[in-house]
Amino acid sequence: MSMITATAWVPRGFAAPFPTKYAFDEEEFERIAALAKLQLDDAHEDLEEAEAEAQATGNGVKAGAGAESEVKPSKKKSKKSKQQDDIELDDDLKEYNLESYDDDDENEEQGVGQNMGMFGNVKTLAFYDSNKDDPYITLKDDLNDDEEEREELQILATDNLLLSAKIEDELAHLEVYVYEDEADNLYVHHDIMLPAIPLCIEWLDISVGKAGVSKDSVANFVAIGTFDPDIEIWDLDTVDCMYPNAILGQGGNIEEKKKKKKKKSKKANGEYHVDAVLALAANRKHRNLLASASADKTVKLWDLHTAKCAQSYTYHTDKVCSLAWHSVESTVLLSGSYDRTAAITDMRAPTELPTRVGVESDVETVKWDPHDPNFFFVTTENGVVHYFDIRNATKVPLASKAVWQLQAHDESVSTFDLNTVIPGFMATASTDKTVKLWDISAGGPALVVSRDFDVGRVFSATFGPDPEVAFRLAVAGSKGTVSVWDTSTNASVRKFFAQKMPSKFTKEVKAEDRLVGVDDDESSSSESGEDDGEEEEGDNVDEIAGSMDEGED
Repeated sequence: MSMITATAWVPRGFAAPFPTKYAFDEEEFERIAALAKLQLDDAHEDLEEAEAEAQATGNGVKAGAGAESEVKPSKKKSKKSKQQDDIELDDDLKEYNLESYDDDDENEEQGVGQNMGMFGNVKTLAFYDSNKDDPYITLKDDLNDDEEEREELQILATDNLLLSAKIEDELAHLEVYVYEDEADNLYVHHDIMLPAIPLCIEWLDISVGKAGVSKDSVANFVAIGTFDPDIEIWDLDTVDCMYPNAILGQGGNIEEKKKKKKKKSKKANGEYHVDAVLALAANRKHRNLLASASADKTVKLWDLHTAKCAQSYTYHTDKVCSLAWHSVESTVLLSGSYDRTAAITDMRAPTELPTRVGVESDVETVKWDPHDPNFFFVTTENGVVHYFDIRNATKVPLASKAVWQLQAHDESVSTFDLNTVIPGFMATASTDKTVKLWDISAGGPALVVSRDFDVGRVFSATFGPDPEVAFRLAVAGSKGTVSVWDTSTNASVRKFFAQKMPSKFTKEVKAEDRLVGVDDDESSSSESGEDDGEEEEGDNVDEIAGSMDEGED
């Protein structure tokens, strides 16, 4: 199975022209070792709890974790006996103490096979800043090869980055694409391995967890929410990273873990999420603030300067799946939930009841109108788009009526976006595998064009972030492929919005329906168009990304 669950654009000018290679020095080793030890301690606690639970219920060796711990010693013993029987030690081999090779305690005392955790003995390896300093390397570096590699990593000022959260063959990773608009080129620049299935991503323009960098400096980072309750933050200008720059949540709270041993709990609290992170929203005016929404029914506000939770909110009664900051009132947050409501909250007043609107089914996504801050959109599982006026919203959800509502799709409107250049230009996408463009001007919603991009069930459809690429729509879904569609080249779009388009977009275009994409050659699903295969894949996708309302873990 291969699928893309979320995408996000990076505006031009934020990516470093020449991304740096990851540097594994002494300081970095200590940081990673501390975080890794924290995770190993948590795993050990889970094992102890599982063994205690197995003994309490009387299952004995039938419990998975307990059985494994009981079986291992006998295997260990038999292996040792076999070595003693099969190996005849001569004088030359006795110094290596092979008969006690599997005895951890003895080996530690003798300095043999020291436990270095998940990194093996990497710290004991000698490394040099340059191959010139390494006495064991006799071949000189080819300057042409170094220059060629540097050019391959180069990102031009006219390039956009497109971030793609991908699952492939049971592995999760973030692919960082470079989109060259003039050259009609889209390719993978580098990728980042993830610990769990990614559900949401949010680009950040602030440095997080990087030593020696000013807090107010402009950076190029990404926050990633997964099925795990922790939020990982990575530096997009560094390739081949081993570990995130920061972790928001219990998994990154090293100092607190040193002070006292905390028992993990699935109960919602004010410090960290305890269930999957379903949505992220960065505040573009207060750049150190990041909002997160979770299946634990809470919304949390994080201070990226300290990487700690500043405030937690519990005004929803079911999983919270979508967030959006107001473009003018920068402390006002719009949130959507499976409790079939969207809430408007001033984050400075955590104890006040929010203003709410109600819809007919579970909320999928929420978004403010970029051209009129008094209005916002809510899409639902039943394929309906609602358009609300915040001035008509009340404390009672069902009393707040929509300005208009649109049955956009037959299935869930999984994602949608508003064009920032042309007012009233909306794109919706659905699990019915179609992407639709709409004119939602004063006369009411009107369908412009509907298209199937052969990406499977569509989970992400977003317009470009810059005026030069504002008509580029990135589309991705359950087949694990992503395509960028230049909507300005479509005849229907040009007909509907000819009067609203800037002059540079009304000039003669290169081709009809210009489309740029990267196919996933490894994915069998992208090569198969059979109905049976599609249905089976769709069931897996729904279980992972679209059925959180049914209570799966």
